[in-house]
Amino acid sequence: MQPVITVGLDGSPESLAAARWAAEEAEKRRLTLRLLHAWPLLAPEPAHAHSEVDQNYWAKRLVHTARAELQARHPGLTIVGSLVADDAQKALLQAASESELMVLGSRGLEPVESYFLGDVSMPVVARAERPVVLVRAETRVEGTPPAPAGRVAVALKLNGSSDDLLDFAFHTAAARDVPLVAVHGRSVPLHARVPWGVDHAATDEMTRDAQRELSKALGPWREKYPQVDVADSIRLASPAKAVLQAAEGAALLVVGRRAHRHGVAPHLGPIAHAAIHHGRCPVAVVPHD
Repeated sequence: MQPVITVGLDGSPESLAAARWAAEEAEKRRLTLRLLHAWPLLAPEPAHAHSEVDQNYWAKRLVHTARAELQARHPGLTIVGSLVADDAQKALLQAASESELMVLGSRGLEPVESYFLGDVSMPVVARAERPVVLVRAETRVEGTPPAPAGRVAVALKLNGSSDDLLDFAFHTAAARDVPLVAVHGRSVPLHARVPWGVDHAATDEMTRDAQRELSKALGPWREKYPQVDVADSIRLASPAKAVLQAAEGAALLVVGRRAHRHGVAPHLGPIAHAAIHHGRCPVAVVPHD
């Protein structure tokens, strides 16, 4: 099977926003876009059936309408539709294992509140073998120009291998021709706190140590992708807070999660949770060892 980007469609504004984002990404990466709609009650395809008696009419129309819109926007993009007679979560996980990237919509609450994921999206993010991107519904007012292309931000812990995250982040920034910023947050320990604030000698040493570690992690990737403009950001704040600050104005935020191990329940760490629930831009969750 040729490399594809798969987007899950359910007809909601969020899934349509995800489809538009996925189409742009597929065009930049020169990949095929697959529009997937899963429905357990999908009927076997009859040899001859008129639309008025076709039980799959609305499912087909959902995919056809989205495909027509995306094809008009991206005439050179190869787009395929896929109807699957299966549980949505199971179908999306299977599709994710076959795709370079899975893209899903995320439902949002009011801006002052966090947003939540549906019953399907969260297990897919936690279990998928490949990166999953979550996209909120578009809020741009009709007739206003689109926002300029922003940077890609990637959150790094520096206490283990970051190669999977950096591979995805650098590849995405290169494909989009946008800058990349690598962010590391480190909370100030109690011993560095004093009654009037913080011990600047201690925090300066923390910052230098983190800067050395971050530069070491980024070095090989800077050499591999010399065309990518790379910046780093060390923030003396909780990692989750540092990531959310870095996500402001970003076109994409890349965070990691530990790959699912047999016998261990899949879960998302605090940084991924913060990004998913509070980040305003699309969020890519990348599994890593």
